[in-house]
Amino acid sequence: MSHLFEPLQLRSLTLRNRIMVSPMCQYSAKDGFASDWHLVHLGSRAVGGAALVCVEATAVEARGRISPGDLGIWDDAHVDMLGRIARFLREQGAVAAIQLAHAGRKASMPAPWEHGGWVRPEAGGWVPVAPSPIPFAPEYGHPTELSTAEVADVVAAFRNAARRALDAGFEAAEIHAAHGYLIHEFLSPLSNHRSDRYGGSFENRVRFALEVTEAVRAVWPSHLPVLVRISTTDWVDGGWDADQSVALAKLLKERGVDLIDCSTGGNVPDAKIPVGPGYQVPNAARVRREAEIPVAAVGLITDARQADAVVRDGEADLVAIAREALRDPYFPLHAALELGHDVTWPVQYERAKPRT
Repeated sequence: MSHLFEPLQLRSLTLRNRIMVSPMCQYSAKDGFASDWHLVHLGSRAVGGAALVCVEATAVEARGRISPGDLGIWDDAHVDMLGRIARFLREQGAVAAIQLAHAGRKASMPAPWEHGGWVRPEAGGWVPVAPSPIPFAPEYGHPTELSTAEVADVVAAFRNAARRALDAGFEAAEIHAAHGYLIHEFLSPLSNHRSDRYGGSFENRVRFALEVTEAVRAVWPSHLPVLVRISTTDWVDGGWDADQSVALAKLLKERGVDLIDCSTGGNVPDAKIPVGPGYQVPNAARVRREAEIPVAAVGLITDARQADAVVRDGEADLVAIAREALRDPYFPLHAALELGHDVTWPVQYERAKPRT
């Protein structure tokens, strides 16, 4: 029995294996609306056998998009197509998840293939917002500092977005608190220079993350899981680090979070990151061990035996596959064959299943 294909229980949900498709931006929406591209992209990963398929960073307000092409969930009109996607994912046996996000100071940028810097308002962009008026990098927009009243408005936006996600039929909600986006910006002293109740001490810097979590959990049914993605370290001295991540994970657990999705980096453009196979797994293992909460590990996990070992060795409960899932939508089916584990293929594809 391969460990990668053991089921996992998250509240009332039983995941068919330990493989999660990470939320990956497609930069292919218009005015926040999902399209057939998103349906086919996400649907093929569910057909491919993943246990949990997470929709990309979906902005809780229009100015929270990373780019003008990002998905949105700030309007009730967004629910219809998102609902179609969620329904198809569930029909293929995957748990349908969505990542609720706000880009903060990293907003209003072009899609990766368009290059260039900040998309200005006259070109269809907008002025980003942040905990402090500090640009991420010279080519990014200069953000406006959020007032305390505006912070409360963003918390409400997350709450309303979660309600819409539930209306769309999603079974799991992931709060995006990683990669240098708004919640991470509040967490890290490198990007949060506030002197009010949201800045300074650890307790103040995590306040916004906890308020968002409480708001989402308040509208998310008690039988369905809430996940939070964090960057466990900024990879810079004096920034957000693994010690603080463990402390935050404990606080999130107390507030009803069921799994921490452990990534790293994204808040400092010149961080020296030791990228290599499974380079983020040790921090995930530490959060799991010390906070005593289920975790997902992500980052250059690219083959079946490597992924199986992460679960077998107790380093993570889920393995989140990102770029490997772009290269191979059927990674779970192929991994099962490699590990000698028999899984059910879609009946439409059964005739192509190798016989062992």
